[in-house]
Amino acid sequence: MQLKRTVEDRFGHVRLRGEISGWKRAASGHAYLALKDDNALIDGVMWKGSLGRIAFAPEDGLDVIVTGKVTTYPGRSKYQIVIESMELAGEGALMQLFEKLKAKLAAEGLFDPAKRRPIPMLPQVIGVVTSPTGAVIRDILHRLGDRFPSRVLLWPVLVQGDGAAAQIASAVRGFGALPIDGPVPRPDVLIVARGGGSIEDLWSFNEEIVVRAVAASPIPVISAVGHETDTTLCDFAADLRAPTPTAAAEMAVPVRADLMASVTELDARMRRCLARGVERSRERLEAQRRLLPRPDVLLGQARQRADDLGDRLRRGLSHRLSDARHELADASGALRPALLEAHVERGRHKLASVRLTPVLLERRLADARRQLDGLSRLAQSLNPDAPLRRGFARVTAEGRLVRSAQEARAAGNVTLKFADGEVGATTSAGAPPPRPASRPVRKDQPPAAGQSDLFD
Repeated sequence: MQLKRTVEDRFGHVRLRGEISGWKRAASGHAYLALKDDNALIDGVMWKGSLGRIAFAPEDGLDVIVTGKVTTYPGRSKYQIVIESMELAGEGALMQLFEKLKAKLAAEGLFDPAKRRPIPMLPQVIGVVTSPTGAVIRDILHRLGDRFPSRVLLWPVLVQGDGAAAQIASAVRGFGALPIDGPVPRPDVLIVARGGGSIEDLWSFNEEIVVRAVAASPIPVISAVGHETDTTLCDFAADLRAPTPTAAAEMAVPVRADLMASVTELDARMRRCLARGVERSRERLEAQRRLLPRPDVLLGQARQRADDLGDRLRRGLSHRLSDARHELADASGALRPALLEAHVERGRHKLASVRLTPVLLERRLADARRQLDGLSRLAQSLNPDAPLRRGFARVTAEGRLVRSAQEARAAGNVTLKFADGEVGATTSAGAPPPRPASRPVRKDQPPAAGQSDLFD
């Protein structure tokens, strides 16, 4: 403890310059590092509260100037510096870091001019990402009120110090994540703004997290950071860069009075064009009307022809009526009562000459009777059951007629139909029975007794 008090009392607060080495931020939020130059090295620690006051992100290789208190750490038997503030060693070092990050992001295409989108001419809602207490938001609202009153949504953020970059990036992403038809309207354009300051004051807008959020925003972004001479990486990633926050408000909306004057002028020009077009059409119509012949000339021949056809029609109707009268007179002359009575009398004589004698009717009836008897005998001879009455039998198998002995043997079971009924029989599949001796029958020999001709 005496050694610790001796070192702290002897040196107190010191200011050192060196290169950062072994930068590490613990889970507690404190940072540990080492400062070195060509000849010496000293360990350092920076508490979480002091880190929030740094305008840039420390990393290995940066040349910085730190202010703090030299003390000892008994746990490792070494001395160290407790850093209270840290700044880059000159603007040149900060610009070197700026150019390094710029080259890295440009190589990824974040600054490609082809990706820039046009700013809407008449945005309904304007989103602003800036400090709620600074003069920037008042200047933007005042300028918008003068030019074109619009609805403004403010997302309050820190614009400097520890956590400012994370808040700015979160605000840009938050505006982009709003639903189009949600309860909070989604802005048509974003303004990321901050007042002027040194490069250290504006460094939050050079942080990689902010640049990536602006480049990925689905809403067109106007960057208005610092004054006209100030440049940040956010300006390169935005769709449009404004020299000042006030100029950003002017770029976001047109002048309402000028817009109304332009609309009035366009309306007047449109009316003049319409009137001029109507007048020219009237002149062309009048010129074409003079070239056309008068109606009397166009319709004269048609009128004369119509009169001629009317006269011919009347004469034609008179002649047709006269011809019809003559034809009617000729036809009515042929319908005199005497002619009709003579015609009736001739018909009566023809009817009286027809006689229906009984002899003729009896002859016709005898002929018809003979024809009917012949048809009856033919029908009886063709009746399939007529041979059964003469002692024949009809052989069937399963409802089909058996026409040969081969078919009967193949069927096995057959039915014999006689005139007075049916009898079942079984045939033999062996050799056919011997045929009885037959004797020749003379053609002139009469049939045996009890047998008659099938067609008798």
